[in-house]
Amino acid sequence: MQDDPRYLKRRVTANSLDVHPTEKALVVHYEVEASILGEGGGQMLGERKEGQKIIRVKSLSPSTDVGALAKKVLEECKLIPSSRLTQVEQLLYYLQTRKSSPVEGKAVEKKEKRTVKPRELTPFEGMELNEEASITRVDEYVELLYEGIPEKIRGSALILQLARNPDNLEDLLHNEAALGALARVLREDWKQSIELATIIIYIFFCFSSFSQFHGVVSHYKIGALCMSVVEHELKRHDVWREELRKKNKAYESAPENGSLRRDQDKAQRKYHSLLAKQEQLLRVSLYLLLNLAEDTRTELKMRNKNIVSLLVKVLERDDEELLVLVVSFLKKLSIFLENKNDMAEVDTVERLARLIPCEHEDLLNLTLRLLLNLSFDSGLRAKMVEVGLLPKLTALLGDESNRQVAMRILYHISIDDRFKGMFVYTDCILQLMQMLLAHGEDEMEAELISICINLAANKRNAQLMCEGNGLKMLMKRALKMKDCLLMKMIRNISQHDGPTKPLFIDYVGDLAAEIRAEEEEEWVLECLGTLANLTIPDLDWELVLKEYNLVPYLKDRLKPGSAEDDLILEVVIMIGTVSMDDACAAMLAKSGIIPALIELLNAQQEDDEFVCQIVYVFYQMVFHQATRDVIIKDTQAPAYLIDLMHDKNVEIRKVCDNTLDIIAEYDEEWGKKIQSEKFRFHNNQWLEMVESRQGDESEPYLYDNDNDNDRTDLFYSADGITPGDGSVSPDFFSDLQTQNGDLHHSAEVGDVFDQTTSSPGRPVTAYGFRPDEQPFYQYS
Repeated sequence: MQDDPRYLKRRVTANSLDVHPTEKALVVHYEVEASILGEGGGQMLGERKEGQKIIRVKSLSPSTDVGALAKKVLEECKLIPSSRLTQVEQLLYYLQTRKSSPVEGKAVEKKEKRTVKPRELTPFEGMELNEEASITRVDEYVELLYEGIPEKIRGSALILQLARNPDNLEDLLHNEAALGALARVLREDWKQSIELATIIIYIFFCFSSFSQFHGVVSHYKIGALCMSVVEHELKRHDVWREELRKKNKAYESAPENGSLRRDQDKAQRKYHSLLAKQEQLLRVSLYLLLNLAEDTRTELKMRNKNIVSLLVKVLERDDEELLVLVVSFLKKLSIFLENKNDMAEVDTVERLARLIPCEHEDLLNLTLRLLLNLSFDSGLRAKMVEVGLLPKLTALLGDESNRQVAMRILYHISIDDRFKGMFVYTDCILQLMQMLLAHGEDEMEAELISICINLAANKRNAQLMCEGNGLKMLMKRALKMKDCLLMKMIRNISQHDGPTKPLFIDYVGDLAAEIRAEEEEEWVLECLGTLANLTIPDLDWELVLKEYNLVPYLKDRLKPGSAEDDLILEVVIMIGTVSMDDACAAMLAKSGIIPALIELLNAQQEDDEFVCQIVYVFYQMVFHQATRDVIIKDTQAPAYLIDLMHDKNVEIRKVCDNTLDIIAEYDEEWGKKIQSEKFRFHNNQWLEMVESRQGDESEPYLYDNDNDNDRTDLFYSADGITPGDGSVSPDFFSDLQTQNGDLHHSAEVGDVFDQTTSSPGRPVTAYGFRPDEQPFYQYS
């Protein structure tokens, strides 16, 4: 006879041990063997099954004692035999030194972006009943809704008991008589009893908690009714406050009057009692509206009824749960431009500012997230600074749970040049530098390095960043990690004149060594940009160029298309910087860089920044005798500068004029060409004006035809230019006279003449008549 099954034998065997691919955890793979034994001990049935157990070690940090933690893991997990202690230690050490994976990073980010929702509503004070409601007696409760206010409160409270259980909502949904009666009572009697209005709205709130029931809430127009309730209650609150203010003022005027003191105490108690009930009603009404706002069409209807203004007014209250709800609602609305603009028109930022900081963690987090949404608007950012949020946000950088959001708001504020300097008056720079340097070799948060880059563009901020060993630590980390963003921050620091710029002398060699073709272009761009900013008189650029063989690199990168435009532009700026040194300018000129610059100028003639920087290089080079001769005699640079002399860009015209003035001073031939071009351009402008006036029908006769032979409509240069109607002898000019006040003077070619004083002025170089018959003199 076969044995009956009597015993179950189970054996667990640990197999492999490994680390979790994304989390800080160990993974134990094991095998379970289950056997059913008969009464005699024989195996009747057996089965094997594989499984795994994940042992999370969240407390593992760089400072954790791995040996002690390994022993604790063995104590807690009986699956791992004690003989594997060494293996556990090795795996824990690997986890300790492993860089965070992208998945882990996303998990952390997700944790930072946790959703904070208002706390679920609980029964309010005064709603408790001694009886228990039953779904089978709903009709009896509905009958109470046709009685007086106390009966209506009792009937609706019993229905609320049922509605708070989601299992009853389907039955109540099909009881149209009950829902219709509740909606009718709310519409007719909500002004008579806050308790009744609160209970009935709470019933419909239970339906609004589920999207599939939003239709029934909308059907009875409860949302529109709630808007009216909120608006009315806020007006009533203003009336209560005014009454209380009058009582307080009366008592303050006669503090010895006992009657007035009693009236004031009574008014205070009444006000706080009414306030507590009103805030219950406001909370349940706004929560219902927040649920309905899930549909953007419904949200738009609320916006048209001025929901933003109502919510902002509620921000004056002190009830934290009500404030959590209101801020949540505003945060949801703020993602739409129209709602954000509505918030900008009322005192939203001012009222939010008083909530930072606060003890309520969820309220603080929600307020910061709402401010973050609003901070995308430049006007609202200015308002945040105006109401004193900058030091408050800076103080939150030490709060681990709110640091990321605070830093993002600060980043938006730091974008605006108007506010960069205001960070000096907080300890923000100090905290940011500590966080920056505490990262070691770990990757930095984007917000942290971004705000540092922005703030480094301000001179005083840059000085604070360099205090102590600040610049040394930044350079050390940037060069070691080849961190482009950190080098961008250093590049911004290097642009400021003053005490910070000489600090870079120690790092010129390190930066120059990084400028190589084999390096990443983005990294070279930042290093090159930093070097180009170092306009330091004591710096021997010739030695730097020779030691690091930079001239061939700079020349190669000037070829159009040899690199990204940003890098080529930095090469041009670098050439302009080193050209201030006489020896460097000569070295660059001999290397053939000037023709390369002209070629680049042709290729980038539509880019004003390129044109301006290339012209600036020529401006620097014409200061030096060696390079001046090369530019004037061996290249067509002056001709290009003449073409650009009348460019529409003001800065280009300014640099061109200064450069051409120097060329004209040192080269007579080019000086005549430059002067001639200036006169030609001026005459063209005059002719265009004359032609435009001749075409004006309101002035058909600009000149007296009888005197056409006695004057010319053109200007003449000192060497004589043939006018359009025939040659005019230079003797013609000796007969011209000008009148300016009491000054009378006969002008001749080459005369030194000033129109406003009798003292010598500038030589007269051109003459002509204006259409108003007054002579015109052109001065050099």
